[in-house]
Amino acid sequence: MISESNPLLTDAYRIPFHRIRAEHVGPGVRQALSEAQRDIDDLVADTSPPTWDNTLGRLDGTVERLARRIAPASHLVSVAETPELREAYNAVLPEISAFWSRLPLNQGLWERMRAFAGTPEAQSLEGLKRRHLDKTVQDFRRAGADLPPGKKARLEALKVDIAQLTQRFAENVLDATAAYERHVEDESRLAGVPEQAKRRARSKAEEKGLSGVVLTLDYPSVEPILKYCDDRELRREIQTAYASRCREGDYDNRALLARILVLRDELAGILGYDGYPDYKLEDRMAKTGARAVEFEAEMCARTHPYWERDVAELQAHAAELGLDSLEPWDVAYVMEKLRKERYDIDDEVLRPYFPLDQVLAGLFEIVRRTFGFHVEERCIDEVWHGDVRFFEIFDENGVNLGGFYSDWFPRKEKRQGAWMNDFITGGPRDGTFAPHLGVICGNFTPPEGDDQPLLTHREVETTFHEFGHLLHHCTSRVEIPGRAGINVAWDWVELPSQLMENWCWEEKALELFARHHETGEPFPDELFQRMVAARRFMGGWAQMRQLSFGTVDLALHGELAPRLRAERAASDGNAEDEQTETEVDRRLGEEAMEFTRSRFTEFSPSASFANLHPLTSFTHLFAGGYAAGYYSYLWSEVLDADVFTRFKGEGIFNRETGRDYVDSILSRGDSADPEELFRSFMGRDPDPTALLERNLGPAPE
Repeated sequence: MISESNPLLTDAYRIPFHRIRAEHVGPGVRQALSEAQRDIDDLVADTSPPTWDNTLGRLDGTVERLARRIAPASHLVSVAETPELREAYNAVLPEISAFWSRLPLNQGLWERMRAFAGTPEAQSLEGLKRRHLDKTVQDFRRAGADLPPGKKARLEALKVDIAQLTQRFAENVLDATAAYERHVEDESRLAGVPEQAKRRARSKAEEKGLSGVVLTLDYPSVEPILKYCDDRELRREIQTAYASRCREGDYDNRALLARILVLRDELAGILGYDGYPDYKLEDRMAKTGARAVEFEAEMCARTHPYWERDVAELQAHAAELGLDSLEPWDVAYVMEKLRKERYDIDDEVLRPYFPLDQVLAGLFEIVRRTFGFHVEERCIDEVWHGDVRFFEIFDENGVNLGGFYSDWFPRKEKRQGAWMNDFITGGPRDGTFAPHLGVICGNFTPPEGDDQPLLTHREVETTFHEFGHLLHHCTSRVEIPGRAGINVAWDWVELPSQLMENWCWEEKALELFARHHETGEPFPDELFQRMVAARRFMGGWAQMRQLSFGTVDLALHGELAPRLRAERAASDGNAEDEQTETEVDRRLGEEAMEFTRSRFTEFSPSASFANLHPLTSFTHLFAGGYAAGYYSYLWSEVLDADVFTRFKGEGIFNRETGRDYVDSILSRGDSADPEELFRSFMGRDPDPTALLERNLGPAPE
């Protein structure tokens, strides 16, 4: 159905973001849900013998249409949220969650699916169709299709509650970030901060009719204070405010995160799993929570000597700078001072060579040379903000593989971080190719006036990273959308994105785009040598930080959550206990905070580091898809470092190597097990040596 009045319901390839308003969300989503439910009811009522086309194919079509129509609303909540849009989306969120929760619990649908799985047609399936059927049946079972009616009802309620709680968690982080402002009248307190950051802070003050500067908690404002500001007290204030978001007040997330942990554990228990990590990881490369914990422990043991070395160097340099001790608000500052002293390099030295448009042009040229894809920008009206741009990707035969939006700069109505999302999954269709559609977002330092935005090298890496995800989506040639693109195991999905970051460290690649934004001067060779020499600088610190998040995540979901659930059940069952449900959650939230503090202690040089843990604003765990799966970043990094050794050996622009990578991994989606795809490209199993060599180097003496 095509609706002229509600832009959410259009079947147009270019989503009319410029027309979507809050008033469209409720009616549009409810109509899409109603149509999808009608299709499911018709499928269940069908008395003809089940076939691929009238059962699994029909279900896939319904699911794909609904996801496509809901995606724009959920996206706009992330990038252009208004109070009206939030209210409208939250009003229909329970209905969205209930539909997805009910779908695999529909007894008639499950019976028809099982009936088809037992037919001669299904038994004779091979390849992609065989895999899709097997994984769909597994997904039904993992979602509770075999549960008795009472447990099905509880499971559906749990999923709705979790969806609402995680949405509130994300909203609180967004609101707490936007609400904070620190007015500093004496601009001399920003001594050491780069002039560009000062001008941005000054302009914020001017917008409010204030003298001096205004500091906020969007990361382009936070980072230069923590890295460069000589005023230690101001660094402490900003670091504490950033790390302590949502610990109290109107946006307190403590009770919410405890409730989320409890409900996730109950969900896993209802489904018969020994904890949430086992439930989440069953269909991922790690398979079990125990294997993920083992991986984290192995990598911690190998990283620890490097971390100890880095901590000692930071503490020694802090003393040289006159600091009585190394505190959390000193680390970035001391690290930058030491890096500058040791390598004569910092982000501000590199930034002039990385104007955004040049970076994008270089990225697109690397992709053309290595993989055979070319990218063209299009000027379109269908965008949600003036910063948004639109591009299309073509293969060597001129086939339009897909389009994507880019949105790189922070706004108060936009969530923090960088990410890629898919809107439409295309691919081979009846002898043609339906283009994919996606988006990449970031929160880079915005441009000043008409000037080009200048990126740090880390922001260049982020650009390449998100484009790697985008390529994984847009170059997929898997015919079944549910098995295509980024619909893969989460400890595999980061391989294509992290692999792209490697080109940011190759001199021949940098020659394509690293030029001074004013003079056009190429990236100096001596500067490149210093940058490469500094690559492993504080590698132990950085890798242990990543390991700390993954380890604590698994501990929260595997150890703490069952305990909180038992305590909550005891409180609920005590008839004499007059505590309200909220009070219980608050107490359990405090317990979660203390548990997290204690677990971060083993990764901290001192108690103050563990005290400033980020749990209440950790959206990856409590409002994203990384619950019990944060380990996957480093797991995938082992894979990407290993894969890039082949490019290094055969040429970073080698077209044959690039073609093999596209054919073996990038375009294959979930058409085969990740281990099989890896072996098809590398000819062997993964070896972590490449990661340790790249990130850490020789063992400390």
